[in-house]
This record gives sequence, structure tokens and C-alpha cells, in this order.
Amino acid sequence: MPSRFGTLCIVWQVFSGQIKIRRIFLSNEQIRSAERTKAWFPRVQKGSCAEVEQLALEIRRFLMGEDVAFDLEMMMFEECSAFQQAVLRTEHAVPRGKVNTYGRIARHLGQGCPRSVGTALARNPFPIVIPCHRTIRADGSLGGFQGGSAMKRTLLEFEGITFTPDGTITSEHVFS
Repeated sequence: MPSRFGTLCIVWQVFSGQIKIRRIFLSNEQIRSAERTKAWFPRVQKGSCAEVEQLALEIRRFLMGEDVAFDLEMMMFEECSAFQQAVLRTEHAVPRGKVNTYGRIARHLGQGCPRSVGTALARNPFPIVIPCHRTIRADGSLGGFQGGSAMKRTLLEFEGITFTPDGTITSEHVFS
């Protein structure tokens, strides 16, 4: 799927009679989504269906700056650990125009380790649908993102997040 941020790939399958999304791959400065898809799923075949086309349309709208609320029903969480699922569901609850920090998520989950949260989000199989671009470092700096820092900043700006001259996010945008 082409987008203003490069090509995105949605990997899906029929699982127990339902369409399930296994992964969404974003392109970044180092690697295109198609290359990443082939590396993870060497036998993947091109194809689509109405449900995947609808999700692709919603992602396109989101990447154009529209406010889109994504449903998690089609996401295949079975390949995520229990901890990662908890992190992803917590992240999904962060509203548009707000950010969270790795440390706040860790404390919310009773885990106390922001790096574990960062690892879980770095491996987010459903970027955009689960808006991991809304999590930042405690110092207000961006942190990582599968689509790269420029895409992360642009997505946050679409959502009304403002930055200080040094590139950090002001505390008024932190979700509580």
C-alpha cells in the first residue's frame, strides 16, 4: 500500500475462519516494508480481501492526518507475549493528541522497567493501528519508531502535538 511515508505492507491470513492481521510493516530510511515482509514471511503471496482493503483505507486516512479510531478485533495477538499484549493494549488506549512515556506505561502495568516497554513497542506488530508513535522518552524526546523519527514526529504533529525548539514534547501533552 503506497503512502506519503513510503510503502506499507499488511500481512494477513485466515485464522479459525476469520481474517487476522499478523503484521503491518512500515518503510523507513534503512529498509522498505516489502523487504522486511519478505524477510519475515518468505512465502508470502500478494492478495487482498474486503476486510484488509478497509483496514488499508483507514490507515491511509490516518496517514493523511485524519482522526481514525482503529478496532483491534482483526489483530492477531496470539504471537505476542502476555506482557507485550498488555503494553500494546495500554498504548492503544492513549488518545489522539496525547503521548505517554515508556516509564509511565511500565508503572501502570506494575513492571517498573521502561526498557521492557520500549522493547515491546519496538516489536509492535501493528504500528499505526496500535499508535506506538504516541510513546516518548521521559525527557520528552521522541524515542524510536519503526517508520523512523521523521514519520513519528509528523504523525504527532498531525495529532496536534507541539514541540519545543530543541525538539522535545511539552508535558501538557502527556496522557494521564
